[in-house]
Amino acid sequence: MPELPEVETVRRGLQPVFEGARILDVEQRRPDLRYPFPPDFARRLRGRTVVSLGRRAKYLIAHLDADPVLICHLGMSGSFRIHSGAAETLPGEFHHARSKDEAHDHVVFHLKDQAGESRRVVFNDPRRFGFMLFCEAASLDAHPSLAGLGVEPTGNALDGPLLARLLSGRRVAVKAALLDQRLIAGLGNIYVCEALWRAGIPPAREAGAVAADPALCAALAEAVRAVIAEAIEAGGSSLRDHIRTDGSLGYFQHSFSVYDREGEACRRPGCGGAVSRLVQAGRSTFYCPSCQA
Repeated sequence: MPELPEVETVRRGLQPVFEGARILDVEQRRPDLRYPFPPDFARRLRGRTVVSLGRRAKYLIAHLDADPVLICHLGMSGSFRIHSGAAETLPGEFHHARSKDEAHDHVVFHLKDQAGESRRVVFNDPRRFGFMLFCEAASLDAHPSLAGLGVEPTGNALDGPLLARLLSGRRVAVKAALLDQRLIAGLGNIYVCEALWRAGIPPAREAGAVAADPALCAALAEAVRAVIAEAIEAGGSSLRDHIRTDGSLGYFQHSFSVYDREGEACRRPGCGGAVSRLVQAGRSTFYCPSCQA
C-alpha cells in the first residue's frame, strides 16, 4: 500500500491542477471501489470549485467551495493521470502519459482552471481497493477514517519529548508502536524499517524501553522526519503499483538502507554486518543485527 511519501507526492502533483479549478463534470464508471460511492456522487461534485487539496496521513482531502469535502484513498494500486487538451499536441508539463489499462479507469474529473484551460484527471485502480467518500466540513475530524489519527511525521511537531510520551509504558515492540496510526499518522512498514535503522534501534525492542532514553527518542524522531522528508523529495518509493501523477516512478527505493535488502551488506559505514529479515505481526521487518543491537 502506498505510504505517506507516495500520497504526498501525488497530492503535490495534483495540487496545481485541482486547486482553483471548477469541476465541470465527473464520470463515475462503476458503482463502487472498496466501498460504494456516495449517493449522487457525480451530481454533488458537478459545478463545485476546489479550494484546496490537502492530506491527512494517507488520505487526500479536497475542500470545495461548499460541502461536501471529498476524501480519497489510493488503496493498493490507485493512481491518478492528468491530461490537458489533446495529448498528442500538448506534451508539456500538463500532459501525462497513460500508465494503466483504461479498463481500470473508474473516475474521470473534468476540470476548468481559472485561466479557462480544460483538463481531465483520471483515477485508475486495478485492484479497486481505493475509495472516495464525502464528509461535511464541520465534522471532518470526526469522520471514521480520520478520527483518532496521531501526529503527522512531518515538520517539527514530532520531536524527542513527544515521541517519548507516545511510547511511554507501551510493552509492544517499538516497530509495532510506530505503525500504530493512533500515535503517528501515515507511517508504514517501509519507512519504519528505514527510520529504526538510521536511529540504530532494534525493531523488537520494547517501545517503553525506548521511551525511557531521551537521546534515543530524539534520534528516532529525527530519523522518522528525515526519512519521510527525503522520500517525499525523491517522489516516493514507488514500490509495485504506485506511480506519480506524471506516470513516472519515484527513486527513493534506490536509497533503501535495509528495506528488501535481506542478505546484503549493511550500508552504515564501518558496520560490516548484513541485513536480516524477521516477521513481526505478519509483516517483514528488515534490519541490521550488527548495528541495531
